[in-house]
Amino acid sequence: MRIIRSSVKSFLLSVGLVLLPLSAVAAVSVGDVLRMADSAPVSRGEFIRAVVKVLGVTGSDKTVLPYRRIPRDLEPQVKAAFAAGALKTFGDELFAGQPITRGQALEVTVALQHLTAKPATQYRDARATDRLAQAVQVAVDRGWMVPRSSVSFGVAEVLTGKEARLFLRKVLGEGGEQPDATDTIPTVEIRFTPATPQIKSGTSELPKAQILEALWKIIEQDYVHEDKINADDAAYKAAEAIVESLGDPYSTFYRPAGSRAFQSRIQGEVSGIGAQVEDRDGVLTITTPLSNSPAEKAGLKPNDQILAVDGKSLQGLSYEEMVDQVRGPKGSVVKLRIRRNGSEFDVSVTRDTIKVPEIEIKWQEEIAIVKLMQFGKLSETDLRPQMLHIQEQDPKGIILDLRNNPGGLLHAATVVASNFLPKGSGIAIIRSRSGERTETTEDEPTVDASVPMVVLVNGGSASASEIVSAALQDARRATVVGEQTFGKGTVQEVLEFSDKSSLKLTIAEWLSPLANKIDGVGVKPDVVVPTAERDEQLTKAIAILKSKRP
Repeated sequence: MRIIRSSVKSFLLSVGLVLLPLSAVAAVSVGDVLRMADSAPVSRGEFIRAVVKVLGVTGSDKTVLPYRRIPRDLEPQVKAAFAAGALKTFGDELFAGQPITRGQALEVTVALQHLTAKPATQYRDARATDRLAQAVQVAVDRGWMVPRSSVSFGVAEVLTGKEARLFLRKVLGEGGEQPDATDTIPTVEIRFTPATPQIKSGTSELPKAQILEALWKIIEQDYVHEDKINADDAAYKAAEAIVESLGDPYSTFYRPAGSRAFQSRIQGEVSGIGAQVEDRDGVLTITTPLSNSPAEKAGLKPNDQILAVDGKSLQGLSYEEMVDQVRGPKGSVVKLRIRRNGSEFDVSVTRDTIKVPEIEIKWQEEIAIVKLMQFGKLSETDLRPQMLHIQEQDPKGIILDLRNNPGGLLHAATVVASNFLPKGSGIAIIRSRSGERTETTEDEPTVDASVPMVVLVNGGSASASEIVSAALQDARRATVVGEQTFGKGTVQEVLEFSDKSSLKLTIAEWLSPLANKIDGVGVKPDVVVPTAERDEQLTKAIAILKSKRP
């Protein structure tokens, strides 16, 4: 079996995904500009930014774009591509957040390089327009992409992170089979053969390998119920047992189906009841009901324990098995047995597919209330322009509401904090067996330092939420109000195997900029205000900000 260490290491906390760049690099490379997971879809905006940067295409700030809602930090690349006539494939509206297809990526790239070719005719799906046909032929002639079959190129398929990086490396003439030397996180392949028990130089052999091999041979030869021998199931159970032996609830081996479900969750689309959950001592526990989700509408709360689904107990099941029981087709109703504060009751929830929102901005008189539901792509691209707009309105205070925010991308957390802290400010200390590094902000603040701030947190604030609240608290930039946060301060790396199973393994711990421990502790508010029927936490935050007015 071949193990492929993902070209994007994932800095994961229990209820959020945080991507951890391991080192800074000086030059722009494919790895610099396309950092999503291998299997993640690449958005149109992400691809345009990447291809324009790596090809060195420039444009004029005076270019007028016909599109709506283009993030400010994406405008220079979109203007350059538009001026080059490379965005015709998208029609009248760009929709930068939508996934880009293989065919669209080809059309953009070919147009930026002003390449032409005799239109291809052998691929049935490449005849929609002359532009598409020419782009496909250029890709075939130059070996940029591999057709899906002799009659279909696969132009309508969504471009994934791994394929996009490989494609751009080939466009740059770098071969593409090996990672760019300047990638922040290299791809490592580890090959297994029966004669080579070690997985990596310097590591020990599989414990009791000879016993395990002999055990399996005896079962294959002598077990009376031969039809019940399932090699794949046995191997997966062995892998699960090895990881479970660590006693770490955040390290998990995923079978292929579970791995696909996990990747789906971290891409920001949640199916089922719309709640972030985790395994706490064998009990499926809700950490955060997502905003406006079926779970929230049904009255489910953080720390609710799900004991049974449609009358079937979840006891003894693995985490993925418990989650699969809760999930189901959109529109179907599931009855959950809930335990809350020692009492048990049933709740019926209508399942749905939920796209997780990220940013919501409201005003209370002259105070801006910025609520973040998670730390994802929108927090990376859209928040800074919105904060600049808030600053232009001369706010008398800002409330950053991170309550029930389960976390997300480390870079998004860094971008969020950069709005309020000086450039180069520490965000988190990352400690692993190989050393220690500090994550810092890369941009100038959008909000004047004189504008007072309050951060709202509670027990559902986790991972990236704790990173931001701790950083602002350590820097004395904001008053933290609410309840003790979740307390998840370990780092998980995700590795995918060649059979599409995967391993999520704890590899490091993060601390606040002042080296305060977060894991198992959380962030303690400066002003503790318990959750109540009325939003006393928000009321207190407004009162604090009004008291700081000159």
